[in-house]
Amino acid sequence: MDLDWSCSSTTTTTTTTGNPYCLLFQALSLIPISHYLLFSSFVFLSFLYRFLELHFLQDLFSLFSGSSVTLTYHPASQFYDAVVSKCRILHGTYLATPWLSSPHLQTVFLNFFGRPPFFKYRRQLFTTPDGGTVALDWLLSSDVSAGAIHMEDVVSTDESTPIVVVIPGLTSDSSSAYLKHLAYHTAKCGWKVVVSNHRGLGGVSITSDCFYNAGWTEDVRTVVNYLHKENPRAPLFVVGTSIGANILIKYLGEDGENIPVAGAVAVCSPWDLLIGDRFITRRHVQKFYDKALAIGLQGYAKLHQPHFSRLANWEGIEKSISIRDFDHHATRIVGKYETVDTYYRRCSSSTYVQSVSIPLLCISALDDPVCTREAIPWDECRANKNIVLATVKHGGHLAFFEGITASGLWYLSHFVHLILRHFLT
Repeated sequence: MDLDWSCSSTTTTTTTTGNPYCLLFQALSLIPISHYLLFSSFVFLSFLYRFLELHFLQDLFSLFSGSSVTLTYHPASQFYDAVVSKCRILHGTYLATPWLSSPHLQTVFLNFFGRPPFFKYRRQLFTTPDGGTVALDWLLSSDVSAGAIHMEDVVSTDESTPIVVVIPGLTSDSSSAYLKHLAYHTAKCGWKVVVSNHRGLGGVSITSDCFYNAGWTEDVRTVVNYLHKENPRAPLFVVGTSIGANILIKYLGEDGENIPVAGAVAVCSPWDLLIGDRFITRRHVQKFYDKALAIGLQGYAKLHQPHFSRLANWEGIEKSISIRDFDHHATRIVGKYETVDTYYRRCSSSTYVQSVSIPLLCISALDDPVCTREAIPWDECRANKNIVLATVKHGGHLAFFEGITASGLWYLSHFVHLILRHFLT
């Protein structure tokens, strides 16, 4: 039997009432087109809200009270009792900028609209024992004071002024927005800041066959020892960000008590590179970061193409579309690791947490779109009396914008400076 699908005006009343599809079509045609547009907009906005992991409604329903800081530490931690417990801000809350209520919006905004302060570093070219060159970019309190003028690129010889060594993230250098914020605010406290740029970054050529990677601790070890030798009376602190935080924690774990460092802060560490590798390829939005970071690594390789062409697989580097691809064709080969997974396992800082022997504050956002919360070694941090782990619900990767105008980075204007100040009291 053939069904009559026609809903034309010539169709008999009996046929029309007997055809549910015609009835449905006629009913839908009575709905104004504006209602369809409204419904489509609602569906799209709902998808966008979930895709961008927005939390504006949660913030609204909580009357913008913010999320509390969760502290993980050993019950008998002297570091907590003597330092962290005295920092009132560590026991407060963090509220993200309302119009940046998404880890992705925060992270992207930081990289493209970070609005860094304007100042000029004092550059020192440091030569490592293997012939490598590291650009040490200094910033002093006098450089950020009102009306400061650079007379010469010479670092002050004040022997007692604390020195803060900063280790940048992957493909970042001293010109990165978040590092300029960090250097500026720290120098404002009256301390010396020196950004230890990775080899081949900061406009410096590679002068040896050693490149930096996520677990390369030789440069920070050499730089710290050099600074201590040159400034024996100056307290030394080290701040690592992202991959720089992973390098910092690994360095602290490798050397234990045999380091001239008074304290350290690790911000947004990836902790476990293998877990991070799985995470960053899991969802489409994470793949965006993977691709963006891979492009940055390719740009780094192109700056030093003669070295990479000789020591790595240049054709593979050019075709890399992910961090893992780049690590397979470059990092693994130069670092002489059997596989990429071997490189990730050996260079993950999570395996060194238990050996950290100086006060270390770790800061992480649980919605970090690059360094997943799944990699945080909660139990290991809790078992080490020298470590305090501070986590907040929101913040993105190295962003933590706060205030209605997003003029400040929460961990810079509060955490780092207060914790370093308390180290000295």
